[in-house]
Amino acid sequence: MAKADTRMQLKFSYLDRQFANPSPFFKELRELVRSGEFTLGPYVEKFEAKFARYIGVKHVIGTNTGTDALILSLKAAGVKPGDEVITVANTFYATVGAIVVAGAKPVFVDCDERSQIDVRQIPSAITPRTRAILPVHWAGCPADIESIIDIARKRKLAVIEDACQATGAKVGRQFVGTFGVVNAFSMHPLKPLNVWGDGGMIVTNDDRIASWLRLYRNHGLVDRDHVQFWGVNSRIQPFQAIIGARLLDDMENLIRIRLRNARLLDRLLADLKEFVSTPPRPRRYREVYTIYLARVKRRDELFRYLNDRGVEAKIHYPIPLHLQNAAAGLKYKLGDFPEAEQQAGEVITLPSHQYITEKQLHYMAGLIRKFYGRGRNAQ
Repeated sequence: MAKADTRMQLKFSYLDRQFANPSPFFKELRELVRSGEFTLGPYVEKFEAKFARYIGVKHVIGTNTGTDALILSLKAAGVKPGDEVITVANTFYATVGAIVVAGAKPVFVDCDERSQIDVRQIPSAITPRTRAILPVHWAGCPADIESIIDIARKRKLAVIEDACQATGAKVGRQFVGTFGVVNAFSMHPLKPLNVWGDGGMIVTNDDRIASWLRLYRNHGLVDRDHVQFWGVNSRIQPFQAIIGARLLDDMENLIRIRLRNARLLDRLLADLKEFVSTPPRPRRYREVYTIYLARVKRRDELFRYLNDRGVEAKIHYPIPLHLQNAAAGLKYKLGDFPEAEQQAGEVITLPSHQYITEKQLHYMAGLIRKFYGRGRNAQ
């Protein structure tokens, strides 16, 4: 008789479970349909105000994607063709794509051992053409934003935070995405705060910037008959604002579970330092673990091993941006950013979201221990 398959399934995506019962959303969605308020309007305004209260800022401007939130933030900060914007070489493509769309030249620096922008390398990357620094709170972990703000203040540069993966993350008591002059968040389906489809937000305490952004994301329209300047259509949809507003009520509980899971996984892997290392976790930083990163030996073999046994591990990302075809014109080469390059060959992403159970975490850690010849999982 064939042996029963006792493998667990640890999915990277949790959306089928998060929205297994969509009924609680339908009451407001029906009200939206009856109202006909399908473009901006009270539902968007309610969500923007709610998120502003949560994160502690004056202005939130909803956009249709996190990428557009980055593009509009750069433009609002005065970035223009011919400028340079400093960012990190191991970020997601949208960070750099936004800089290019704004007309500026991306200038890379390496990442540090936490996979965040290496602040020590920023001063040497600054030139007379530098207009802004665009740090990324990669994987939901805060970059050293306080040091970045200090560098920018001394050089009279703008700071625009890419907080697309870091909704809810903090440095001390302050949320990331509130340090820079204008900052971008994403509500892509697998971000901590998500909506049904893509969505983004721009955060600022600057009244002038907020006023410009509200016009620019809506064609530059003052009203339906008067265009103040040429803008774009980058509006968040009211039905998405309803989803985001409801999920915001559970945001802190979601983060609490993610923190609990990540800390347990850290402990379960702690005695595998010869094979597995996790980034340093500064005590003042609250991570939200949008993705749980670890650097591992024989990464590609472990990746296949886990996926063959029901653990949907991922790789973020095997090719750093300066080595992508899209970056050829920037004239970077292999060896320019050794930390990012090394991490690209070692980093694996493990599922640890709010729907992963303690039993599943033990199962996954046990597989990793077995792969490296360390027997059963530590209890």
